[in-house]
Amino acid sequence: MITGEIKNRIDTIWDTFWTGGITNSITILEQMTYLFFMKMLDDSQKTKEANASFMGVAVKDPTFKSGMWKNPDTGMDVPYDNLRWSVFKNKEAEEMYRIISRDAFSFIKNLNDGRESAYSRFMSNATFLIQNPRTLVKVVEGIDALDMNNRDTMGDVYEYVLGKMAASGNNGQFRTPRHIIKMMVEMMKPTLKDSICDPAMGSAGFIVESAKYIQEHYKSELLQRANADHYKNGLLHGFDTDTTMLRIGAMNLMLHGVDNPDVEYKDSLSTDNTDENKYTLCLANPPFAGSLDYDAVSKSILAITKTKKTELLFMALFVRMLQMGGRCASIVPDGVLFGTSTGHLSIRKEIVDNQRLQAVISMPSGVFKPYAGVSTAILVFTKTNAGGTDKVWFYDMKADGFSLDDKRNPVADNDIPDIINRFHNLAGEEGRTRKEQSFLVPVEEIREKGYDLSINKYKEIEREKVEYESSDVILDRITSLERDIISALNDFRTKFM
Repeated sequence: MITGEIKNRIDTIWDTFWTGGITNSITILEQMTYLFFMKMLDDSQKTKEANASFMGVAVKDPTFKSGMWKNPDTGMDVPYDNLRWSVFKNKEAEEMYRIISRDAFSFIKNLNDGRESAYSRFMSNATFLIQNPRTLVKVVEGIDALDMNNRDTMGDVYEYVLGKMAASGNNGQFRTPRHIIKMMVEMMKPTLKDSICDPAMGSAGFIVESAKYIQEHYKSELLQRANADHYKNGLLHGFDTDTTMLRIGAMNLMLHGVDNPDVEYKDSLSTDNTDENKYTLCLANPPFAGSLDYDAVSKSILAITKTKKTELLFMALFVRMLQMGGRCASIVPDGVLFGTSTGHLSIRKEIVDNQRLQAVISMPSGVFKPYAGVSTAILVFTKTNAGGTDKVWFYDMKADGFSLDDKRNPVADNDIPDIINRFHNLAGEEGRTRKEQSFLVPVEEIREKGYDLSINKYKEIEREKVEYESSDVILDRITSLERDIISALNDFRTKFM
């Protein structure tokens, strides 16, 4: 759990960037990430050196070797020691700035030809934007006290920084609310046998939360080498077309103990993505109105739904990417539930008739405020390619634990625990009526209503009959009040005029 002291330190670092002229939140996060990586490399090697010294052996595969490193950007030889955080942090401001901006930054961009980590793979177009030594010194001093080897703490630190990015109002579209992600993960209950993918990963919130869930629920199993290797190297997969977000997402995963996730630069909807029948679990909040090169969209996706709407194409992508029996939980805009275009209808028919639709959870429009007021829902389905939809569970979420205005302050009302509990006990939903917050709907009724998946199509609203007094009684009361007013006015005139 992140302490108040660490939060204050991160807040101070954030403010230092602002006063230093860097005010875009995603730029701040990116520059912090570069420095986090520099410190992580040095902290990791110090741990290796301590272990090697204790064992009386040489350090295996050191990041910072003995001798000199040739900077490919300048052609100059630089002592490896100068590239280490523990060395350059003690330099004078001007020299520290020169070492970090010219040498250490170039080192992490070219680290082992980009094969050192998932993070370093996406460094080729990175730019160091801190403009003055004074700002850099203050940021380095703030980061220096963080223990980069403590993955639990650093994971919390990075999520706190991501929260600040969202709270600043810039680039908040990259961050699905953490409590919504956690709800979806707890509904799907990922296991060590899964292969989990988010093809629109952004800051990697879904795959990070999946990793945390498995860390918490499979502690003893992760002690086995085969399980640990799968967790670090084959469990989690994510794609994005923004290299900045890939760097941020890769660092997020590294700080949560996932050293080598399958994180790639890939346009998931294009012909470049050939993944088919590959994953057992997809968790995502795909773009609702992203730019799209229609001609580059994979023909196998268009075969499921011919449309230019990214939210529909991603639903088709999930169907293609999942293994038989694979599961999906995805956030969609409400239009997916009731849109009348051919594309809307075809994707709903695909999920209802050819796959097994299990749940539709309607969320209030304030969930994504202050960035967007769009109403959204969560669709949960299993790939069968042979149908199997029987009864679909609908839930009308009215509260998520936060106010539904732009401030999003914590409140007592919260349907999330109820949603998770009921989803895992759908048999107990059989007796509930359409007047309640959740209920089951037979697939035959959904087909009769044109595959409409909006909850209002099936919910019964109970209206109380209001009895009003007769007009004669109301007129008599008005007349009586009028007489009282006239009497009071006459008394006033008699006494004071």
